Amino acid sequence: MDLHRPIAYIRTMTTLDLNNPPATEPALINLAGMTRGELSAVLAPHFGLDAKKTKMRTSQIWRWMYQAGVREFAEMSDISKEMREGLAERFTLARPEMVERQVSTDGTRKYLLRMGPGIEVECVFIPGVGRAGALCVSSQVGCTLNCTFCHTGTQNLVRNLTAAEIIAQVLAAKDDLDEWPSDREDRNLSNIVFMGMGEPLYNLDHVAAAIDVISDGEGISLSRRRITVSTSGVVPQMEKLGNDTSAMLAISLHATNDALRDELVPINRKYPIAELLEACRNYPGASNARRVTFEYVMLKGVNDTDEEARELVRLLKGIPAKINLIPFNPWPGSPYECSSWGRIEAFADIVNRAGYASPIRTPRGRDIFAACGQLKSESVKKRASDIRREAAIS
Repeated sequence: MDLHRPIAYIRTMTTLDLNNPPATEPALINLAGMTRGELSAVLAPHFGLDAKKTKMRTSQIWRWMYQAGVREFAEMSDISKEMREGLAERFTLARPEMVERQVSTDGTRKYLLRMGPGIEVECVFIPGVGRAGALCVSSQVGCTLNCTFCHTGTQNLVRNLTAAEIIAQVLAAKDDLDEWPSDREDRNLSNIVFMGMGEPLYNLDHVAAAIDVISDGEGISLSRRRITVSTSGVVPQMEKLGNDTSAMLAISLHATNDALRDELVPINRKYPIAELLEACRNYPGASNARRVTFEYVMLKGVNDTDEEARELVRLLKGIPAKINLIPFNPWPGSPYECSSWGRIEAFADIVNRAGYASPIRTPRGRDIFAACGQLKSESVKKRASDIRREAAIS
């Protein structure tokens, strides 16, 4: 092509008009993951519905999305064909892209989900936890807390997840587990734990909105007493968590003195143990029937002595509590080792004799890096499948 010819000639040859770019189809709005309020707000203007019809259509679509789990508007049989077609023209019920699905030898399932370009999170389904099985969901991409024993803490924070992106993890897992409809008696997913990537209380508004959807009796319908939110100790938000969600509280404790906890859980420098435990005593709804769970990872030669077990008992006096002892789950480059099984049992015996339930959490999904403290977004590291593929080529 002669680049010295007039621009107009070149434009004629290529039929490219920079002043009038080709029209693009408007992006479909995803309804899956919306709250009731959000769903009503988008339906009314698109279909010109009055308040009464908006409420009715919202309830219908809500049940189809969250109770039946449908992914096509055509399946919504109690909605007119005309409206179903209108819904399909404007909206979608898309799930996040499942980039990778791994199944452990013990049945644990780990999902890598892509919410958007560069936004990937992991969530884990653990069978046999809670009433039937628990889904460990993430609230952030990455984390800011830098807990030294946690793999997620080695990844910088990318951003908070929206409520819809938190709910999407539940929908994706229920799809994979064939857990629809939500009211089936034999369902395997009975509990939700916010113990994945991120600090939930640094994203509390979206976490609370997600819990509202997950616990809604006309949809996914999981009891709030089967939803647990774990925090490393964001003390100012704890009361709000209890008031806004009525969720069960778990505390990522891991040490019995401030000097050690400052090292293991750096947020302790801002909210030390005494302040944290006082917030636990005042947590809305805490009682013997709604005990606070304290998570304590067992680190060889670091926090696992008999003296520390006795100090843990002393610290928790007056708090309706149970203590989960967590064998440390190794990850590449971690500076710690797991306490021996005998040491963990001796620690547990002291806590048990003081009257506290102290189950030793059986490590689950270690072979696929799905165990507690092992999650890390694949958006910043190579996936195992890539490594295997490259090895095969070489």
